[in-house]
Amino acid sequence: MINVARGTVLLFLVALLVGINYFTPKVEAVTISASDSQEVVQEISSQDNNNKEILDNKDNYINKADNRIEKYDINVAVDNENVGEEAEAESMEAARAFKATAYCLRGKTASGRSVRRGIVAADTRVLGLGTRIHMSAGKYSGHYVVADTGSRIRGRILDIWVPSCSEAKKWGRRTVHVKVVSKRKK
Repeated sequence: MINVARGTVLLFLVALLVGINYFTPKVEAVTISASDSQEVVQEISSQDNNNKEILDNKDNYINKADNRIEKYDINVAVDNENVGEEAEAESMEAARAFKATAYCLRGKTASGRSVRRGIVAADTRVLGLGTRIHMSAGKYSGHYVVADTGSRIRGRILDIWVPSCSEAKKWGRRTVHVKVVSKRKK
């Protein structure tokens, strides 16, 4: 009986070692790829005396002529930093009030996409499929894409997709303000 117990313990230890070895992540491959990306050296030609300067991975410049390490802070000023946002703001129409509900169904939308955050259902006569909108709705404020329709969605009614049904019930029916960012591409 003791030999059976010893054999069982030995078999358990071997299985445990094999399991640990099998399920241990291979860190070596990650370490190699991380160190490879740090070995990239960028050569910058100096306009003053044709000496080459090399940027090491600590953002220090090493001057090869006198083997000095110099640290430079590079600040770039951009005049039109928010060019994309300004163009987007110009293309937005005035905000309109919509009634909004929430839904939690799974599956595909009317546009063929899977449901996910950032999807709303709307009446296609008011907001066509593919229209990008910005909705002001408290914690649900942000950019959305009209990608779904609904049998009970008529007029200025939106249905916001949320991941849980309890969240949808908590949302209820609210008034939100919607700005059209871009219309669907035809």
